[in-house]
Amino acid sequence: MVIASPAVRGSSPVRWLPLPVVLVAVFVTTLDFFIANVAIPAIRADLAAGPAATQLVFGGYGLAYAAGLIISGRLGDLYGPRRVFLIGLALFTLASLAAGTAPDILMLIAARVVQGSAAALLAPQVLTLIGALYPGAHRARAFGWYGTATGLAGVSGQVVGGLLMAADLGGLGWRAVFLINLPIGLAALVMARFVLPETPRRRDGRALDLPGAVLVAAGLVAIVLPLVQGPELGWPAWTWLLLGLAVPLLAAFVARQRALAQPLLDLRVFGERGFALGLVAVALLFGGSAGLSFVLAIYLQDGLGLGPLAAGMVFTALNAGFFVASLRRGRPVAGALAIAAGLAVLHQVLPTGSPYLVAGALGLAGAGMGMLMSPLISAVLAGVPRERSGAAAGVLGTVQETGGVLGGTLTGTVFLAAAGHGTPDWTSGARTALLVLVVFAVVVSVVVVRLKAVSSTAVEVK
Repeated sequence: MVIASPAVRGSSPVRWLPLPVVLVAVFVTTLDFFIANVAIPAIRADLAAGPAATQLVFGGYGLAYAAGLIISGRLGDLYGPRRVFLIGLALFTLASLAAGTAPDILMLIAARVVQGSAAALLAPQVLTLIGALYPGAHRARAFGWYGTATGLAGVSGQVVGGLLMAADLGGLGWRAVFLINLPIGLAALVMARFVLPETPRRRDGRALDLPGAVLVAAGLVAIVLPLVQGPELGWPAWTWLLLGLAVPLLAAFVARQRALAQPLLDLRVFGERGFALGLVAVALLFGGSAGLSFVLAIYLQDGLGLGPLAAGMVFTALNAGFFVASLRRGRPVAGALAIAAGLAVLHQVLPTGSPYLVAGALGLAGAGMGMLMSPLISAVLAGVPRERSGAAAGVLGTVQETGGVLGGTLTGTVFLAAAGHGTPDWTSGARTALLVLVVFAVVVSVVVVRLKAVSSTAVEVK
């Protein structure tokens, strides 16, 4: 049973029933990227895993997510976004069960890769469904809620993970951070079958461009995998070889897309006003969020000696700031500047060792994220024509996840290197890493100002 499309129901509230269902999927899959950070120390101890392997618990998810997004957008075009969404949600739920019951680190990494692949199936379908079901001004409002859900998930990983670890439900320990997805996923699956309407497929006669899919996935893996594993392994020769291969692989993908009459990725989407520029800000924003989560997960626990729950409570300031500020949308420039200011204040208060001052700085940075996230996502997507929404969704999701993995890896590498070995100075390491994040936020501010100047989308960046 499916209801008729909300897009044709006029002003009926029924039109909004699909939105919370797809946003739950967005929230859970985004949260899962960050929530593993708080569990890393426990996973390392329980499964006797080394640093390189535990890094893949975090990086393997993001790597699979980023590599699969563009092809997933095309799968939605071919088979319908509702069908691919349901398959992705079911696969994500099963993979979460596998991660939560993994007997060793290799099985956990494998489950996380499947989780990331399933999340990749979901993400473009959510954006395509929103674009199809909510026309006109409703579309901007729906994209705004999408940005809020994504941002809130990004800043909630530490809090939710800390609460689950402290609760130790049924003696599950770190496994609860993955098993919590089971009831949520099953409930969302049931609801989705009833409230998600069918949307028209693009019957353009195109088959899936498998060579193009292989090229883009291989190119992304060749970039992300060495950057995730290289610092831990001492940059062996294979990491440099892969990084060198990334350029010809992605160049071959672009050349193939330009040559095909019916490409996997419609490159014209990059010509939409404000789209490519907005992607720069999205990449830096998600990269900074991932980096901040990684740095503080270690600093608060190993540096200040806080437990997972206490560390999570400090992080609630970031969530609170985000939530309150997200209720007052339309201030992206002020939001970007508030992020930079909050991170700069955090850099200054870390030597005090006061969790309260850290929380205050996080509250300011979180408020900036709340002001920025929704209008930025809306501005990036709202001007894309419906016929290119699948391509835009795939590109946006790829940039989000790749930016998160690369930003988190870069910040983490700087953090660990600055902290030193033997007896690490976590405060010094965190302050150095925060300088990188401040630079990210300043660049985002510049890009958002420029985006405001050039944007002529239906959703005005005010």
